[in-house]
Amino acid sequence: MKVSKVRSFFAIGTVGVCIALSATTGWAQASQDASTTTQTKPAALTQQDAPASDAAALEKARKASQNPIASMISVPFQENWNFGIGNSDRVQNVFVIQPVVPVSLGSKWNVITRWVTPIVYQPYAVPLEDGTLHQTGAYGLGDMQPQFYFSPKAHKAITWGAGPIFIVPMGTPYRYMSQGKFAMGPTFVALAQPHFGTIGVLVNNMWSVAGHKDRPDINQFYIQPFLNYNLKKAWYLSLQTSGITANWEKSTGRWVVPIGGGPGRVWKLGHQAVNVQTFFFGNVVHPKGASPWEFRMAFTLLFPKPR
Repeated sequence: MKVSKVRSFFAIGTVGVCIALSATTGWAQASQDASTTTQTKPAALTQQDAPASDAAALEKARKASQNPIASMISVPFQENWNFGIGNSDRVQNVFVIQPVVPVSLGSKWNVITRWVTPIVYQPYAVPLEDGTLHQTGAYGLGDMQPQFYFSPKAHKAITWGAGPIFIVPMGTPYRYMSQGKFAMGPTFVALAQPHFGTIGVLVNNMWSVAGHKDRPDINQFYIQPFLNYNLKKAWYLSLQTSGITANWEKSTGRWVVPIGGGPGRVWKLGHQAVNVQTFFFGNVVHPKGASPWEFRMAFTLLFPKPR
């Protein structure tokens, strides 16, 4: 299986981040233990509240990280491998940067902005004169997807947000990375956070309104139910999809239905909270030649107090 150097670098880097997080957390705990033993008895007693304070801060960060429209700034870096594409068993790689920034609109409303920027390695085959196929690929920027959720500041049992979502055809190289259409539509998210974790759903639909006439029109549906079950020490388990999609322009092979999940944990490095996740998804329904399964790793910087 041919894998590009860029995808290898992303993979190594992501794994390295996770290892560094584990090592740094262990070093920080060891340093704290060592410093505590050197304190006098009264000083040690004054620090007994520190572990409880840290646990409360982690719990607050974990709760906010599971809320797509929380009033905090977050910067996710997400690495996706889509395996088994085509007859040659190729791998597509999608690295996504999607900063989330809440903006206050008076005393009653927030608008939460999310700007999804994918960097893609797209495998494809080129026919040769002898009738064989040359396996190659293209690497570049995918179409951007800005999203805006208007959400009331005062929530009761259900937190919700709604607004517009767009596809901006900025993919390059254009032939392989862009759909060639400007699209827009409504998007909506709702969730509840009972004592055990978080349960919710995100849904949208987009239609193309402008773009290259030789490219297919866009009429795309997306729904992502999610369930997080919280464990001890800021760990949690996620049961969700990477997004169930339907291309209404197709008469056959229009659905992609991934189901899966994985573990995650919120860490604190100094004053910086981070969320680390890993997921496996099996595409139980997918078009012929598309990926049957996906692996995802995500690293998110969390800033619970908006600047």
